[in-house]
Amino acid sequence: MSEEKLRQDSHLADSLNADASSPNSIIPRLQQALATCSQLIEAGDISKSNELVVELVDFLNPISVSVVEDASNVELETTAFEILTEIDRFISSPSRNQEVTDALSFELPKVVCKFACASKRCSEIAELIVGHLVSTCSPRDMLSILCAALSSPSETFKVPCYFAPLIGGLTKVIILIQRRQFEQVKTVIPVILGVLKSVSLEADDEDKDTEELFHKAIGLAESIQAVCKKLEQKDKKKLCALLGLFVLQLMALASIAMGRNISSLLPIVLYLSRFLPLCGISYEGLITGPDIDKFKSICGDGRDDDMACFSHVKHGGSLAVIWGYKSNEVSMAADEDFEAVKNELQMNQTKRWQAIGMLKHVFSSIDLSWELKTHALDFLFCIMDGGATVEIQNDNMDYYTYMPTLYTALQAIEMVIIYAPNAALRKKSFDALKKVLADVPSSLRFDILKALIQNNECSSMIAILLDCFKREMLEEHSRSISVTSGVSEAEVKDPPCASFWSAGALELVELVLKPPKGGPPCLPEYSDAVLSALNLYRFVLIRESTGKTNYTGVLSKDMLQKAYNEWLLPLRTLVTGVVAENQNDHDQLASDAICALNPIELVLYRCIELVEDNLKHA
Repeated sequence: MSEEKLRQDSHLADSLNADASSPNSIIPRLQQALATCSQLIEAGDISKSNELVVELVDFLNPISVSVVEDASNVELETTAFEILTEIDRFISSPSRNQEVTDALSFELPKVVCKFACASKRCSEIAELIVGHLVSTCSPRDMLSILCAALSSPSETFKVPCYFAPLIGGLTKVIILIQRRQFEQVKTVIPVILGVLKSVSLEADDEDKDTEELFHKAIGLAESIQAVCKKLEQKDKKKLCALLGLFVLQLMALASIAMGRNISSLLPIVLYLSRFLPLCGISYEGLITGPDIDKFKSICGDGRDDDMACFSHVKHGGSLAVIWGYKSNEVSMAADEDFEAVKNELQMNQTKRWQAIGMLKHVFSSIDLSWELKTHALDFLFCIMDGGATVEIQNDNMDYYTYMPTLYTALQAIEMVIIYAPNAALRKKSFDALKKVLADVPSSLRFDILKALIQNNECSSMIAILLDCFKREMLEEHSRSISVTSGVSEAEVKDPPCASFWSAGALELVELVLKPPKGGPPCLPEYSDAVLSALNLYRFVLIRESTGKTNYTGVLSKDMLQKAYNEWLLPLRTLVTGVVAENQNDHDQLASDAICALNPIELVLYRCIELVEDNLKHA
């Protein structure tokens, strides 16, 4: 290369590194840089051309940052549009050497997508540039380049308008891949889902850019579907399974991003539901779980990290069916008869329990809106109403295998009860909890309730569960009276149904009044739980004394002494001390503490009186 040419290159580098504050100087410098790059590449000076491309990127990056940081600056938006227009004009020129386009394709997608953040028209022209690169460069290379650009934006550019042109480019690339399509798509999907997940967690309900991004992702799903149609049966099965998981994950992420803006979310759900029959997915298979497990098995290689990007597919599967319940249009798009699915769940207890287990993913999610959780509760009532509850008589172990699922589902419903923003939703979720408990045979209901109480740290929730336990004791007592009709209660030595009328009731009382970690319970923090435990103990003591029974062992001398010395007297000392500490204070906290302890005092002293009376006759 001549010395004159080297001096020109040096001058160009100095020019690119110079102050770019003058908008009028940016476009000429960009034109000069692009032209020089082209000349160097055509001349075979790859090393020098690569250096110049890096300098060009370094020149444009600060400008793109300024455009984003000062989004209201009309002059900067115009500059961004002119930069993109010049780049588009340059690479789309019919006379452009392919080697030049290939060299620029490694850096341009990331650069132009940064300028896409300036405005809608900038985003459109950025997508044109990416589309041109996709159509003229190697599909395999562009797939890697676009994935790298999606994976590595700075914090400034982690916004939907940066990602949209890149996802649009991948939509076109997928169609062009001719070999190992499943492996290539499996490489792309985690990148796309990672982007959508981060955007979803930061999304604003009215963010149109986020909505547009999900429509781009649906376009990618359509491209995968088109590829599926061209494959042989074995490869088609694998890619369809991958598409199914992708669609369900999109269903969940879209619900997270737009769960409070149903008018925008519903069209996306409608689009996604159309993929379900094409992938061989049914509502029943989703809500009971086997379709998801089957697809994970088909797509995975036995490693957990293979499926890590599909962390929300069970949320998506549940939501897909819930939307079919809420909207006839959605169920029609999924080619499903929802009434038939509902009837099957109502009549088949095993499938109903599996469905309850799937719904827990919606109830326990901190990212899904309360409106969607309300829909999930409505769906739960729908499948529980008219259901046939079957008491266990044979094959107990088959039923026991579902207990962990029901237990975790009830824990998820507890989260709705505890954190729901209004009383109506709290009541609805409590009714749902009672419905699920009622669906469990009584011999297992005791174990589940006990586990829920033992593994709970919320005082109010413990109180609610103890009240449920007390209600179960009352119902069990009523059933016992019915069975022994015509026989005096005093003559019934053993209750026909003894799940709740057993020593387990006193174990729960002790769990609250004498916590396993030692010492009396914390007051006033655990006032609700303590009051409920005292009421349960008083109820058991009075009922057993009146009926002259001792199913729970509450009337044995040792048990009375234990309750008196280890539960009630230490609690009396604690309550007296807390009241004394607060009665001279006149602030609101002290007043609230005394108010919380007043009902405890009343029930506590009544329990002490009852124990003392029974000890006299023990």
